Amino acid sequence: MMKNFYSLKSCQLHRIVVTVVAAIFIAGCASTPAPVEQMAVSRAAVINASSAGADELAPLQLKSAKEKMDAAERAMTEKDYVRARQLAEQAQVDAQLAAAAARSAKAKKAADAVQEDAHILRQELERKTQ
Repeated sequence: MMKNFYSLKSCQLHRIVVTVVAAIFIAGCASTPAPVEQMAVSRAAVINASSAGADELAPLQLKSAKEKMDAAERAMTEKDYVRARQLAEQAQVDAQLAAAAARSAKAKKAADAVQEDAHILRQELERKTQ
């Protein structure tokens, strides 16, 4: 009876050990997937920032975005997907900041032009009323 008890425990212990080892092996094989979608979104953000005029109006932010995107590309080729995702996300944020800064600078220039036009019109009106 005791022999059956120990062989039963040994069999159960063996199953548990095999299950744990298999779970660890599977977890080790399940690595981080390549951030292909994030890379594409980040590239698009950099292109959008350039299209918004960030080359001229927000060059530092755009440069930072491009440098981080280049580093993300290198991390992808090295299969360091965690680092690639982090860098791509940072590049996206920097590119969005560059685009917003460029749009803001354009809006300020337009507002300044409207104010200047309004000032000129006031001067013309004053001169005609005199």
